[in-house]
Amino acid sequence: MEMESLPNGNSAAAAAAVAAAAAAAAAVAPSSKLNQLAESLKLEHQFLRVPFEHFKKSIRANHRIVEKEMSAVISGVADAANADFSRDEAVHHLNSLVSRLQGLKRKLEEGSRTEHLQAQKCRARLDHLESADADNLSDWNNMRLKRILVDYMLRMSYYDTALKLVESSNLQDLVDVEVFHEAKRVIDALQNKEVAPALAWCAENKSRLKKSKSKFEFQLRLQEFIELVRAENNLRAITYARKYLAPWGSTHMKELQRVMATLAFKSNTECATYKVLFEPKQWDYLVDQFKQEFCRLYGMTLEPLLNIYLQAGLSALKTPYCYQDDCTKEDPLSQDSFRKLALPLPYSKQHHSKLVCYITKELMDTENPPMVLPNGYVYSTKALEEMARKNNGQITCPRTGFVCNSSALVKAYIS
Repeated sequence: MEMESLPNGNSAAAAAAVAAAAAAAAAVAPSSKLNQLAESLKLEHQFLRVPFEHFKKSIRANHRIVEKEMSAVISGVADAANADFSRDEAVHHLNSLVSRLQGLKRKLEEGSRTEHLQAQKCRARLDHLESADADNLSDWNNMRLKRILVDYMLRMSYYDTALKLVESSNLQDLVDVEVFHEAKRVIDALQNKEVAPALAWCAENKSRLKKSKSKFEFQLRLQEFIELVRAENNLRAITYARKYLAPWGSTHMKELQRVMATLAFKSNTECATYKVLFEPKQWDYLVDQFKQEFCRLYGMTLEPLLNIYLQAGLSALKTPYCYQDDCTKEDPLSQDSFRKLALPLPYSKQHHSKLVCYITKELMDTENPPMVLPNGYVYSTKALEEMARKNNGQITCPRTGFVCNSSALVKAYIS
């Protein structure tokens, strides 16, 4: 019995060891996924910042409405108290104040609904981030990819396509369609050479633009002045400059002097210094400047998120070989669009050369050594062993179609 108890004891110990190893392996995988998730969440600053800034903007707008209307009502009551109104005039005056207060109530109710919806959106995004865990990481990453694609489409003005993706994937609370529609109105107007919507946007966000020392409103005023000069309406241009450009003189005198000189040089001038001010590309410059100010105001990245993520990956792949004519087609940087995206990135720092199997895309090292076929092509041991097992010891080169026996393979040594 003692002889039998030893194997039984060893079996129990072995089973315990296997169970412990399995538990350890199971623990490592979730731990790795959680680390990956933690790194992913660090990149979600814009995801929470944008709806929060939109929420604050709505609160400020509602606050301004209340202050304006209440000030007018209080002033109206004071005037009524000091005036010598007849009974009918007093009733009419009070009725107008009541109508104004009723209008304020409707605006506040509408504003309250808007604030409530925006608060819900902030809550939905927090819940979305909290829902991410190791078990649903794949689905969560898939949802994030769709959010990134929507962000790219909205920035590139593919609004209809973005809306279809939002509706089909139920992303309404996780993307910023309303915010980008606000930008679209201004961008469309600037592309049609109209500055009124952009100036209204500047007035709406005046305090924050002033805090960031933005020149956007000044550039809009300059462009409006230039258009008056182009139309040869010099008298009106001078009046406009006195009203809207003079207040900027203390901080932007050089730009003002240059623009005012266009009254003498006219729109058909050949002088390069002033000719450029009348070129259509000035409107494109205003569009780009608005996009920068808009992104800064809402805490967005200036570049689309898709570009940032792609550049992060391309920075690890970029080598001088990627820009040669014989670059392999499997390399993303063999494509012109990716090359253009990676152009400002530095080359990845490679201390040692790495061999990657053409078949499995796995690293070839001492654990998975490279094997050379008689035709000179090299593949990993794992890939060739798997191929030989499926084809009765026959190896077929995937690039040339050359066939040989597994015994003809020669091991290569990495020095």
